[in-house]
Parts: sequence; structure tokens; C-alpha cells
Amino acid sequence: MREPGDLARLLSVNPFFASLGPEAVAAIAGLCLTRGFEAGRTLFLKGDPGDALYAIRRGQVRIVAATGDGQRRTLNVLGAGDVFGEVALLDGRPRTATAVVSEAADLFVVRRGDLLALLTRRPELAIQVIELLCARIRWMSEQAEEAAFLPLDRRLVRRLIGLAEDFGTEIAVSQEDLAGFVGATRESVNRQLQVWKRAGLIALGRGRILIRDADALARLAGPSDGS
Repeated sequence: MREPGDLARLLSVNPFFASLGPEAVAAIAGLCLTRGFEAGRTLFLKGDPGDALYAIRRGQVRIVAATGDGQRRTLNVLGAGDVFGEVALLDGRPRTATAVVSEAADLFVVRRGDLLALLTRRPELAIQVIELLCARIRWMSEQAEEAAFLPLDRRLVRRLIGLAEDFGTEIAVSQEDLAGFVGATRESVNRQLQVWKRAGLIALGRGRILIRDADALARLAGPSDGS
């Protein structure tokens, strides 16, 4: 089933695609397919070819990687409105992580062959996409710098704010996953969360975090330029 109007609206507010402009976004959205996936379904494995872009209409997807002892570490949690797989879609290289549906999801799918055919017909779109990829590289560099120089509390609060933007004030995420996101131990993450709990900024449940004072957390996050 094709629902290009829905995907166009989703892409138009996604930082990766929004600057392409409405005409280009509509053209890409016209390629989309809609697919439903049950919880537990693996969308792709690390090493699979990058043959499609995904956008989440409903549900939740986790991006995971295997650790040295054979366990899985969650790298990111994605929800409605998130787009993933865009870089592999364009370069066709193997996936660098595994994507698993953690809550039943409806996804928009754009296949690589369809997008490349569109870019061949409309080379001006290819130039715009190259510019977007350069912007993504700059963003990744900023993220790496943040991870290297920001203290744990600011890394953690920024991750919580980002998750709240996707999932609302009640976030289904484990402390172990949070630790993986910010490159810290579960114990150190728990200590910081307990500080914020005692201050009334958050509440903690089993596998869940409730944001009680988003404004106070935003102030703790500091300026967005990483200073």
C-alpha cells in the first residue's frame, strides 16, 4: 500500500530531508511502500546490504550491535517520525548495525533501486542529497566531540531530552540501554538518575523513566553547541 502523502509529511519535518524542499520530498515520498511488522521482527542484520530506507509511522525500533561476549547492546531507540537507514540507502554498503522491531510497527519503506532511479532522472536532487550527507557528517563529528568532552550528567540529560522528544514524557528505556547510549556503566547512570529523582526531575519505574520537569532538565543540558 502506498501512502506518499503521509511519508511526505513525515520527511518534511525530518532534519535529513526537510531542507530538500517540498517538491523533492514529495518525489521521494512517491516511492514509498507501507509495511507492518510485529514485535521481535528483525528488519536487517549487521552486514546486510543497505537496500532500503525506513521511516516509522507507528511503533518502536531498536538499533543494536553485538558485544564481544555475544550480548546485544542497544545503540538507539527510534519511534514515530524517525527515519533511519538513509546513509546505507545511498552508498549501498553493508549495514553497520542490526535493527529490531521492539513494539509492533508500521513503517514506510523506500527501496534503494527506486531512489537511485529517481536521482538519475533528476540530478539536481542528487546534488541536494550530497549536501545533506555532508551535513550529517558534520553532525556525527559534533556528536563524537560531545561524547569525548562532556561530563556524564550532560551526556545523559541530553539523551533523555532527545528520547522525550520522540516518545513523550514517559520513556520505555532501561538503564542498561541508557548506559550504552552515553558510553558509561549502568551503575554510574543509576547514580545520576537517582540524583534527579530525589530532586523531583524524574520518576523511575521498571524499564521506564517519567520526565517530571522537562524545563529543569533542559537547563541542565546546557547550550546546544557543546560548550
